[in-house]
Amino acid sequence: MAPVYLYTGPEFGQRDEAVDAVKKALAKKFGEYDEHVYYLNETSIGQALSVLDNGNLFASANCVICKNAELLKKKDEIQLVEDWCNSAADSGEDSSVLIFVSDEISVDSKLDKLVPASNKKKFYEMFDNQKIPWLTDYFRKNGYGLSPDAAQMILDMVDNNTLALKNECSRFFMCLEKGKLVTEEDVDSFLTHNREENAFSLFKQMIASAGNSDKGLEDSLDVLQGIRLSKDSSYVPMIAGLASCFRRLVLWHRLQDESNGGYGATESTLKSNGFASSLIQNQYRKAAKVWTKGQATAILAILSSTDIQLRSTGTAMEDILLQKMLYEIIVKKGATTATAEY
Repeated sequence: MAPVYLYTGPEFGQRDEAVDAVKKALAKKFGEYDEHVYYLNETSIGQALSVLDNGNLFASANCVICKNAELLKKKDEIQLVEDWCNSAADSGEDSSVLIFVSDEISVDSKLDKLVPASNKKKFYEMFDNQKIPWLTDYFRKNGYGLSPDAAQMILDMVDNNTLALKNECSRFFMCLEKGKLVTEEDVDSFLTHNREENAFSLFKQMIASAGNSDKGLEDSLDVLQGIRLSKDSSYVPMIAGLASCFRRLVLWHRLQDESNGGYGATESTLKSNGFASSLIQNQYRKAAKVWTKGQATAILAILSSTDIQLRSTGTAMEDILLQKMLYEIIVKKGATTATAEY
């Protein structure tokens, strides 16, 4: 069996843990190993595989991680992977490991078939009813309590994958005494006022500056720059986070249109659909005044289109495409890129 792995899906935390498990097993068996990470929108699969073929003089094992694996579709590229897999399986050599990673749920079927079933897994986002229990259990394992309202507030403010949640919640563990029950006041203190910019603070800025589109764009570009200068500067979680916000805005509009005989959604309806805290309700109430349901739908198309462009163009055009995306969302409100009913 060839030492090739495939891990896909948007649940970055659990997906990265699976990659780390492969690397730990490699280290346990061979001691030191060299790790090489390639993005397939920038580096060809041939270049990545050449590292495995050539070996290394200074380490007994090699690990090559290929991200953006969903881009691997061409027949000649798949053939290179198949040839390497066959060669590795025939030789029985397992000191060179190849790991494919994708934010998408699936990759090309021809690539998928090359990976043994035991060596691949799809990591889906948690269901809504799993998020608060996971978060509460994570705090408990680290020696803290977490009130239900505080848990919901965290989920309203942080991208709901375990990697983002762990990164943000580590602030509590560094600054608060063990055994403390973390409350809404703690969340407001640590996450609202002392956090790096991300997709959710960008969405909040877009809403706050809605009365003046030029200033709104300027202020939002400042937040974008903050994201790009942060430790997690990747556009992937940012676009995913914005898409989550605008999907929720579409849902908010639908609930208001369909609920209570057209008089708007009741408190219980809002809470049962994920708008539990007054903080998040106020945010989407304001957002609904900025973008109509049709505009929010068009903006989702912009986000998807930008994501596809970024994956295919490489890093050189990232900032330009992201700035263009914000212009279309804030100033044009989706009208220039997608057609929707307004």
